[in-house]
Amino acid sequence: MAMRAFYNEIKSMKLREVPAYLKPKFTWENIKKSADQAVDRYIDKYIETSSVEPLFHVCIGGMIFSYFVALPHERRHLEHQQQHGGH
Repeated sequence: MAMRAFYNEIKSMKLREVPAYLKPKFTWENIKKSADQAVDRYIDKYIETSSVEPLFHVCIGGMIFSYFVALPHERRHLEHQQQHGGH
């Protein structure tokens, strides 16, 4: 929904006007404010309601993180297998 609102704001602009429009939005203050609002919305939606979903978010995030940590090792292993004709 936020992306749709952002798109609607910039779709009528000319391309050279977009950087001047975006520059004030990418300040540390605005980024921090947006992050704080996102955390507040997450707390209201999941933590305050005693939902079990934050546990799922942690588990899924941990699986994604471990996948990316193991990915370089797995790619080296696959490359080594392909070089030596293994399956």
